[in-house]
Amino acid sequence: MTDIQETKESLSASLQQVIALLDKHKLVEQLVHNQDMPKHDLVESLGHRKNLVELQRKLDSLHPADVAYILEALPLEQRLDVWELVKAERDGDILLEVSDAVRQTLIADMDSEELLAAAEQLDTDELADLAPDLPKDVFQDLLDSLDAQNRARLQSALSYSDDSVGSIMDFDIVTIREDITLEVALRYMRRLGELPDHTDKLFVVDRDDVLHGVLPLKRLVVSDLDAKVADVMSEDAVVFHPEDIADEAAKAFERYDLVTAPVVDEHHKLVGRVTVDAVMDLIREEVESEMLSMAGLREEEDFFASVWKSVQNRWAWLAINLVTALVASRVIGLFEGSIEKIVALAALMPIVAGIGGNSGNQTITMIVRGLALGQVASHNMHSLIIKEMGVSLLNGLLWGGVLGGIAYALYGNYQLGIVMMAAMTLNLLLAALMGVMIPLVLNKVGRDPAVGSSVLITAVTDSGGFFIFLGLATIFLV
Repeated sequence: MTDIQETKESLSASLQQVIALLDKHKLVEQLVHNQDMPKHDLVESLGHRKNLVELQRKLDSLHPADVAYILEALPLEQRLDVWELVKAERDGDILLEVSDAVRQTLIADMDSEELLAAAEQLDTDELADLAPDLPKDVFQDLLDSLDAQNRARLQSALSYSDDSVGSIMDFDIVTIREDITLEVALRYMRRLGELPDHTDKLFVVDRDDVLHGVLPLKRLVVSDLDAKVADVMSEDAVVFHPEDIADEAAKAFERYDLVTAPVVDEHHKLVGRVTVDAVMDLIREEVESEMLSMAGLREEEDFFASVWKSVQNRWAWLAINLVTALVASRVIGLFEGSIEKIVALAALMPIVAGIGGNSGNQTITMIVRGLALGQVASHNMHSLIIKEMGVSLLNGLLWGGVLGGIAYALYGNYQLGIVMMAAMTLNLLLAALMGVMIPLVLNKVGRDPAVGSSVLITAVTDSGGFFIFLGLATIFLV
């Protein structure tokens, strides 16, 4: 057995081995190419082939997800060198594992025949993930190569929005009738040879594929084999519809400890299933997307993308940051006279703004999490605001008092200490109010509350903190 740490270390070691083999191959190639010797071309060809065989053997021993990790960690030129050595029958699996940005670079290096061959190796639900990145002519050829049933399934899967259950369901299901015995069901399963991945239950349907219940495998193996499926099956299974929100399905998987769940249409006809691995992929993608959004990135970025592409991905929120920074600078400009008279203000005002920003981000994190879990809504907004304002008031008085004492100790001015404590308290109250309101307003207008919230709260607490601190100082000290 291998634990997570060992897996991580093994993956890192594999990456270093691939890099070392690439460097060795390049070095040997340069040395042989520069040497003047008999049968130069033969020697160069043999050395070239030896290194590539060793590298290919290493890649063949790795799981597709591990190869994807290595491809994502390599600069474009080395990435394409490695990609050429991957066996053709593994192309499809690896394309599914790599990030969207890296997948585009790999697809751009493949011709139509290679892409079609890679796609034909995949199941219908996997094709639905890959199809949007395929060139139109390749996608059309792919549709033409499918039988009627799989073509209809693929077109159906592509018709659902990315945030729906239909976009993550698969069609690899095992169905049985309710009027057979468990012994017959077992014989049927043995004839199949193997079950789809993550199968923990069989779906009980009638001749029209209408779902009547599910038969958990654990019941199947412990029950009397002469019993009917109808007597053992569960009729209260958690069921989804293709149009359901995928996030809600993920919460249901966590709440009810599901491994698989059936998906039915409006007539309760079984159309597919959702599996726990698809739900885990969805959660991982959402977490990554949220992290990127909070940093002001519009999309996942290839580490080795061109400078221009990276600039296009990052410029939007930097522009907003520039505007907010200009606003903050103008607030400071309003109090230039006060700062000239009391130089200590210039040293202390970043503390007020910085602590306010941190406090606001803490509040935003709690609210965004609550919105994601469905625990925050308009009915409890008033209570949330009062609670967060209370927390900020206590923190403001406590840490404002500490900073006020430090300011008095440094500058020997008790009035400056009082102003520092008051400004800290007021800015934390402002941060709490905005920390609740910003994500709620974004959510209300249909925007992702995680996108840009940290940038907006920083802008508010910076400008507000400067204005409060310098305004109080102007009133009571100047």
